[in-house]
Amino acid sequence: MKTLCLTLLSLAIALTAFAKPKESSMYLITDTDKTFEQAVQDLEAAVQAHGFGVLHIHDLGNTLRKKGADFNEDCKVLEVCNPQEAAKVLSVDMRLNMALPCRISVYTENGQTKIGVIKPAQMLAGLSDDPALAKVAQAVEAKIEQMIAAAK
Repeated sequence: MKTLCLTLLSLAIALTAFAKPKESSMYLITDTDKTFEQAVQDLEAAVQAHGFGVLHIHDLGNTLRKKGADFNEDCKVLEVCNPQEAAKVLSVDMRLNMALPCRISVYTENGQTKIGVIKPAQMLAGLSDDPALAKVAQAVEAKIEQMIAAAK
């Protein structure tokens, strides 16, 4: 099963190489002059300073290279969560567990280190029109924007 998932992930990445990237207001991406590793460390600290926890860090770049993919960029994805906010989201709609935890990425693109996230408020608005959820998502998004600004 793990091999199948990694194969599908590799295929998805390979297919995106042929697709033109779409500019979208759903992304919040910030360039930083910091090194990749320094940006990751500073983001971890900012996450904790803003009352969230880092559940896991996926080293996507290394995983792809270890599996034989021709991938030359660095990419770490931090899964972050605030339990109280997550509980509010799930109390609105348990199906939204599939959108949790929030994921913030630190990655390189053509030598430039970037920190980015898909905006939670816009993402969850596509899944639910509940005003209570919108309020929680906007609050979480504001915190994540602060985290990214602090790590920049």
